[in-house]
Amino acid sequence: MRALCVAVVFLGATTLSAQAAADESVEEALYGVKYASRCEACKYLAVELEARLGETGKTHDVIETGYSLDGKRKRKKYAVSELRLVESLDGVCDRLLEYNIHKERKDSTLDGVCDRLLEYNIHKERKDSTRFAKGTSTTFRTLHGLVAKGVKVDLGIPYELWDSPSAEVTQLKSQCEALLEQYEADIERWYFGSQEEPLATYLCRHRVLRKGDADCLDDSGRAKTEL
Repeated sequence: MRALCVAVVFLGATTLSAQAAADESVEEALYGVKYASRCEACKYLAVELEARLGETGKTHDVIETGYSLDGKRKRKKYAVSELRLVESLDGVCDRLLEYNIHKERKDSTLDGVCDRLLEYNIHKERKDSTRFAKGTSTTFRTLHGLVAKGVKVDLGIPYELWDSPSAEVTQLKSQCEALLEQYEADIERWYFGSQEEPLATYLCRHRVLRKGDADCLDDSGRAKTEL
């Protein structure tokens, strides 16, 4: 009886998973919406966190921590402090909202780190993970150019919303935040003891995607700002 129950639960979960995949396929077919994979979400979490750490690691400041009756407190370089990690994680996932989907491509710090993803856009002319990138996509540059020339372009949304974060980018940020919450301890272990290894390798390839598809980590290039 127990085996039968397990089989029913497994079948139900499989059915729900298949239905979710089917719904995503329909949404992509009808509206061109293709949400980030788990690999892409982890990849850009790693990209933005390492970028943020690069920005905060340039100072030579020394901070004092702790409390003692004789007035002496522990001194530590900011660059190797927990404070730097916390401040670096602040706002990272929101920056993904500045990414765009670039469909012309064919390959793929703690509170607030995912906020940096709000800087991304979706570049639908690209097909791999590099469809998420900062800057305006080729498609929208062309459309903006047509509008500037007086051509009427109807996308079904107001012109002033053209450059707002897309559904894909907003979902990317949400996935980033979920990964950050789930793997915060792993990120801290990497920060304090394994920074010689790229975060995408340490976190994504060896932990988040151990049983999944990590192909997007091998896509050529990283998220770049379009000129």
